[in-house]
Amino acid sequence: MNQLSGSRETVQNKLILMYIIRNLNAPATNSNITKLVLQTRLMNYFVLQQCLDDLLESRLILLASGDLSGGFSGDISSDTSGNASGKSERYIITNSGSQTLDYFQNLIPPGIKKRLDKILSESSKELQAEAQVTADFVPESEDKFNVRLKIGERDFQLIDINVAVGTKKDAREICDNWLKHSSVIYAEIIESLTKNRGND
Repeated sequence: MNQLSGSRETVQNKLILMYIIRNLNAPATNSNITKLVLQTRLMNYFVLQQCLDDLLESRLILLASGDLSGGFSGDISSDTSGNASGKSERYIITNSGSQTLDYFQNLIPPGIKKRLDKILSESSKELQAEAQVTADFVPESEDKFNVRLKIGERDFQLIDINVAVGTKKDAREICDNWLKHSSVIYAEIIESLTKNRGND
C-alpha cells in the first residue's frame, strides 16, 4: 500500500480523487476536479492539491498536455502548477491507478460514493460536451471503414485518432467504446506510449 501512503483519511482522499478522475469519462483539468471536490465539500483546496501531487508522484495518475496549436504535444508531467504557455493539462488515471482503486475502493464510504456517483453523472456530461469527445466512421468500401476518434476543445486538440477496420460492426463498437470510456482509453494510450520499453 506504499503508493497510497498516509493516514486513513489521506488514503481515502486519494481514492476519492482517483474515483472522480476515472468516472468523469473525459480527461479533466485541475479546475474541473477542484470545482467538483469543493462543491461536494469532501476536502479543502490545500488537501486536494497535496493529494493530486502525491498521486502524480506515485504514477497513479498522469498529466497530459494538449497544445493550442491543434495537436497533442505528448508532454507528460507531474507538475500541477499553472501553465501560461498555451497548453491545457488534463488528469488521467493510469492502469496502476485503476487497479489500486479497484482493490481499495471499499475504503470509500458508501454514502460518499453515492453522492459522487450522482454528481459525476451530471458533471461527466458537461465535461464531455466541454471536451468535445467525438467518434464517427465513414465506409470506404465493403470491407474498409475509417474511424475517427477525438477529444478536443475549441482551442486545441488533445487527441485525434484515425483507424481503419474491416467491418461496420467493429467501427460501431469502437465509436461506442470511445464515447463511453474515452478517458480510460486515452489514459491507456498515453501510458502505453510513454512506457519505457528498453532496447527491445
